[in-house]
Amino acid sequence: MVIGLDGNEANVTNRVGSGVYSLELLKEFAKNKDHQFLVYLKEKSLPDLPKESANFKYKVFGPKKLWTQFALPLKLFFGEKPDIFFSMGHYGPRFSKVPYVITIHDLSYLHYPHMFKKNDLYQLVNWTKYSLKAAAHKVTVSETTKKDIIENYNINPSKITVTYEGYDKSRFKPESKSKIESVKKKYKIEGEYIIFVGTLQPRKNLERLIEAFASIVHSSQLIVNGEKKTVNREPLTDNLSLVIVGKKGWLFDPIFEKVKSLKLEGKVIFTDYVPGDDLPALIAGAKVYVLPSLWEGFGIPVIEAQACGVPIVVSNTSSLPEIVGDSGILINPLSVESIADGVKKALDKRTGTDLVEAGFKNIKRFSWRKCAQETLGVLEKVAMRTRPIV
Repeated sequence: MVIGLDGNEANVTNRVGSGVYSLELLKEFAKNKDHQFLVYLKEKSLPDLPKESANFKYKVFGPKKLWTQFALPLKLFFGEKPDIFFSMGHYGPRFSKVPYVITIHDLSYLHYPHMFKKNDLYQLVNWTKYSLKAAAHKVTVSETTKKDIIENYNINPSKITVTYEGYDKSRFKPESKSKIESVKKKYKIEGEYIIFVGTLQPRKNLERLIEAFASIVHSSQLIVNGEKKTVNREPLTDNLSLVIVGKKGWLFDPIFEKVKSLKLEGKVIFTDYVPGDDLPALIAGAKVYVLPSLWEGFGIPVIEAQACGVPIVVSNTSSLPEIVGDSGILINPLSVESIADGVKKALDKRTGTDLVEAGFKNIKRFSWRKCAQETLGVLEKVAMRTRPIV
């Protein structure tokens, strides 16, 4: 069978979320010898993508602009026709006689449209809609998102398959003290710290996280929606920083303004994007990993943190309770006090130890190999079902 793949999500320098998903699936597909894989790209493949082989080839072509709308449909029509095409992002080819499958990671843009730039929102809403309607099958990364697709797009449940994402077991694991100290020095982190990993954008709810952090490290002040509220509470520790790891996404200026307004410049550290070699040690050195996001389709950094032996605190919304179960502390992302209390609980030594143990058990459910095998199974079934009768 010849399988066409849209590899553009993976063909970027600083990968997060769907980029990580796409790269890991390409790596797994490249190991498969039963099928021929044609990876379609609008730019030359980066050096860290899987190498070409007899059954794994790259096809680079343009024009780059509106690639899925024009260049890709033309290539599928006039070029070598795969038996099935798989887009690892939300968008399939605008016109295609080749049956295709798409991955939908989340529908956050429907729940929080005001948190997206106008042009991006238009594309997400409209291009995802036509792709879902035209796709022969849909893959998604959580039962929560499957339910969301059914409710918002009236898709038959039998046309959607859930394949949980995974983590790189060779990289994300507990690290030595010396390696942790080395990476802390590199990013100018002193003492203990809690960590967030993700793109800086409104959906990640970083302003409330910063307010919660302020209430932990300041004396008896709780910051609620930017206003100080006096409570009978002593500071948990003065030797604690908040490390925010991630590249700037969009509408991020209020995040930096919040740090300044709360006079936390020396306590909140922005690292920007952290390369793969540094990230595991940076996570492993944290006392707590926090994801107070308003909406997540899966949340890969959550299980990466658990693999590194770090207690996690995550929102009680969207897919996160499904992914975490009882292995983490769930908080209300709309409540600054709930976020702060969740972090404080995780910082407790006994609670933290229990959470780390529960985390190691939880991550046994997740594997990129399993994800790829289940996805390949979907592609095989769809290709057989849609293959013309000769």
